[in-house]
Amino acid sequence: MRITRLIIFFISTMILYWIAMAALFISFAYSKGWILADFEFINAKQAIVLLSDDSNITLLDVRTVREYEDKHLKNAINIPVQRLDSSLNTLEKVKDQRIIVYCRSGSRSIKASRILEKNGFTPLNVEGGIIDLMRNDAEIVR
Repeated sequence: MRITRLIIFFISTMILYWIAMAALFISFAYSKGWILADFEFINAKQAIVLLSDDSNITLLDVRTVREYEDKHLKNAINIPVQRLDSSLNTLEKVKDQRIIVYCRSGSRSIKASRILEKNGFTPLNVEGGIIDLMRNDAEIVR
């Protein structure tokens, strides 16, 4: 009887452990945009080509004001991702345009792209952020 309870306890604990691990993985995959991302991802080279070839594009930097002031892409609008929900009216005039969204490495821009997509915008998330954009010789303002 005692061994049966011990076995049941062990099996229950293992099941809960694997459920927690699965939830953790799903949360991580969601934050990286691997699942449930209803927007397009582009690499740094594609972003640079779009910026030079398409005049119907808006460039959105979702890093902090301090990061933006340090360096940013030419013609970028800065709205930190923490304020994006409350600042969507700033982008209302470009709602019909595609919006290239970047941050430092690509994580905050995923969150911003989800917010934009949910509100009817068309975000293009730059994988690798400004780090990859600089590696690919994007025009930087300091």
